[in-house]
Amino acid sequence: MMLTFFRALTFLLLCLTGFGAHAQFRVEVSGVGLTQLPISVSAFQGEDQTPQRLSAIILADLERSGQFRGINAGASRLDERSLPDLSIFRQAGADSLVTGSVTKLADGRFDVRFRVWDVVKGQDFGGQSFAVAPGDLRLAAHRAADYIYEKLTGDKGAFSTRIAYVTKNGSRFQLWVADADGENAQSALSSPEPIISPAWSPDGNQLAYVSFESRKPVVYVHSVSTGKRRLIANFKGSNSAPAWSPDGRFLAVTLSREGGSQLFVLPSGGGDAVRLTQSRGIDTEPIYSADGKHIYFVSDRGGSPQIYRMKTDGQGLERVTFNSAYSISPALSPDGRWLAYIARIDGVFRLQVMDLAGGTVRSITESNADESPSFAPNSKLIVYATRQQGVQALMTATLDGRVKARLGGQSGDVREPDWGPFFN
Repeated sequence: MMLTFFRALTFLLLCLTGFGAHAQFRVEVSGVGLTQLPISVSAFQGEDQTPQRLSAIILADLERSGQFRGINAGASRLDERSLPDLSIFRQAGADSLVTGSVTKLADGRFDVRFRVWDVVKGQDFGGQSFAVAPGDLRLAAHRAADYIYEKLTGDKGAFSTRIAYVTKNGSRFQLWVADADGENAQSALSSPEPIISPAWSPDGNQLAYVSFESRKPVVYVHSVSTGKRRLIANFKGSNSAPAWSPDGRFLAVTLSREGGSQLFVLPSGGGDAVRLTQSRGIDTEPIYSADGKHIYFVSDRGGSPQIYRMKTDGQGLERVTFNSAYSISPALSPDGRWLAYIARIDGVFRLQVMDLAGGTVRSITESNADESPSFAPNSKLIVYATRQQGVQALMTATLDGRVKARLGGQSGDVREPDWGPFFN
């Protein structure tokens, strides 16, 4: 029964559960953070003549972060050249203001411009401009949200990054790459056989995943830009749960080629695998620490699945999780401070976050079927899958669990999200 919840074998659940593929999401934000910055995002001048409402995308990004609360000041459209009457926005309760414009250029591209204002101090925080193709208008809005987020919080924004996830529609499985808000999804792979465990490379150009096209699990690495892929691990038995080293040179994988499921490491370009673990139990779901010095993984060597840590040469083994009799699906924050994982608590599966320095653990959801957590590259949000109203859905949550956003589609279920890195 334990194996049912290991990512290496989630294809069993995928085969038993129908969930539809879709390319568009709607973002539903719920909850209130302890401190949220009130911000007004004015409708951009000219955006009614564009395929995307950039101001709405920017505000949705900021609200989903949990750091901002949108303020409707009822003001007219303001472009980036306007000198706004900031008293209107102060009276409405806003601390900051975003104005902007979108203009179609002669070559068919759009010129996107915006400016950020400190309403309280009356200061101009500057802005940016982008000349983009129509298909990149959403990306321009995400980049604007990144700029605004960093100006007002001091932390780097992650709205222009991407997520990967898997769907099943009828008898077909698909691997999708989408914007961080779930929109603009593009199919990277479609197969009649299960696809599981997508994992972004550190440079964001490749995805490792497990495919059952050969009627058994094998590991591929897929170029996101070209669609080309190469076979990485097709050893005797099962090949599963790929995880990239921080420098991109190696992949940790779970192999059963020598009997039992154990951890191995092999060059990311392909080659022979070196065994790391020697246990009588099942060792799987490896992930590297951000500094590349440790590998965290799941093992039932103690009788039930728990998360362990070891050095990358397999030495220095120690157990990490103790608050539940069943802990799986580890994810590490890029800043090295947090461990997210799924624990079975009172018979249900909930997302947990551990402070690695102090060891304190917090349950950040009230749902009962969470799975597959993954951190944003700025370590401020977690994307995960859960079950809501009978279907599987993608969610994001702040690390304290106070603000959550459902990236819910028109129909069907989604699984196994992985949040990509910053673009180089």
